[in-house]
Amino acid sequence: MRSVLVLNGPNLGRLGSREPDIYGSVSYADLVELLDSTGAELGLSVETRQTDSEAELIGWLHGAVDAGTDVVLNPAAFTHYSYALRDAAAMLTKGGLRLIEVHLSNPHAREEFRHTSVISGVATGVIAGFGVNSYVLALRQLAS
Repeated sequence: MRSVLVLNGPNLGRLGSREPDIYGSVSYADLVELLDSTGAELGLSVETRQTDSEAELIGWLHGAVDAGTDVVLNPAAFTHYSYALRDAAAMLTKGGLRLIEVHLSNPHAREEFRHTSVISGVATGVIAGFGVNSYVLALRQLAS
């Protein structure tokens, strides 16, 4: 069974309670359960992690490179300015692994500062605006 790492950046641990009008009412625990069940259906072993720490997220990307693991990444606020995270993400794709950037909301339909992603340029693909289904679509792509 192929492994996939789903990584979530700052504030995503607050899903369901943080701005549900934008991010939906699904809790983080519900998201993890959805990803586990979707992965099982697709023949993927999914490990989901969340951190508010940029350094920890970068370390997890390094670990994925070393383990040869594809990644679904919701960089959250780091999307817009973390060049260190971008460099770590680039190691994945330049090494032949796949990185799918996901977002619950559509950043381009929101405030102007959210329109720029420093991650997208090194990602294999980007899926945004479909709520938790953005993650499901990413897992389906990695399984295909």
